[in-house]
Amino acid sequence: MTNYDLEERTKNFSLRVIDICRRLPINIINRKLIDQLVRSASSIGANYREANESDTKKDFKNKIRISKKEARETIYWLELLINNNRSFEKEIFTLLDESRQLMKILASIYLKV
Repeated sequence: MTNYDLEERTKNFSLRVIDICRRLPINIINRKLIDQLVRSASSIGANYREANESDTKKDFKNKIRISKKEARETIYWLELLINNNRSFEKEIFTLLDESRQLMKILASIYLKV
């Protein structure tokens, strides 16, 4: 997988998260979960892009680590969101699967550096 492919994949993931968040009912719980979810989900791709612009191997590895941590955090927020939005369960599970895949890919990149 080239850098561009993963950059595009993480961007598309962020856009899918934003899309579902726009459609979720707004209540006191969802508002807090959505805020955290959008931050962590969009941070995956942002940090991955920063990694690709790194000047040193150490900086690259650090940004990949952060991106991986954001993917793990995104999984957490998605899991919490499911409990409050059962009617969106199927869509959220799809996002959970993608977040888990991204986390594994980033972990693999991290270990290879």
